Amino acid sequence: MSPTPTPTLVLLHGTRMNAGFWRDYPALLPGVRVVTPDLPGHGARGSEEFTWQAALATVESALPPAGPVVLAGHSLGGYVAMSYAAAQPTRLAGLGLVGATGVPAGAGAAVYRGFAQLVPLVGAERVARVAGAVMRRLAGGRDIGQVTDDGQGYAAMPAAWSAVMAQCGPHLLGGLDIPVLLLNGGLDQMRLGVRAYAAACPGACVVTVPRATHFLPLTHPEVCARHLRGLLDRAAQTYRG
Repeated sequence: MSPTPTPTLVLLHGTRMNAGFWRDYPALLPGVRVVTPDLPGHGARGSEEFTWQAALATVESALPPAGPVVLAGHSLGGYVAMSYAAAQPTRLAGLGLVGATGVPAGAGAAVYRGFAQLVPLVGAERVARVAGAVMRRLAGGRDIGQVTDDGQGYAAMPAAWSAVMAQCGPHLLGGLDIPVLLLNGGLDQMRLGVRAYAAACPGACVVTVPRATHFLPLTHPEVCARHLRGLLDRAAQTYRG
């Protein structure tokens, strides 16, 4: 019996970002085929309307036709990933959620809902200028110009986060029988619901990186890549074809 090949890794970026968010990861994960599509309304697809179905179709088109696949996403990308996994549980060998374990309900969700509603009122470019300064600070001063979409990605925010709050949550992990990674920065507000996600998926690997923010994949790429490698290894071991 031949060994299971290393799974393909499909990485989804967050809102206001693009596929360049993961630009360092092919080099950090030698021997792994890394696929990094742009979500609708972002990057090279900035002129497209963001819809949840279009985001899920993006995942489907990014997956190879055969062989093991691990799907992982950061922030919005993580919510898209969990939604796809819940809808197609036999299609994946593993699932990784990075900065995507906030429960999109209650007071915390109201903050994101309010921010998203600012975009059509104030304008995407103005919101981008203010939020961009905050993002650069959270990213530890790193150059994020090539991974953000300026005002372009902000236009997709209302539709994207409305869909997250309407459809996503810990319940989506309940029926999964694949390795799951819940990876967060210790300073990331998105980690606050991680216990609920872990309870919904008891076998999940829960990792919190001390002093890391929501932009853990940018500020701690080696750490993030190491945990993604661990997820790939677990997925290869449990893959049943």
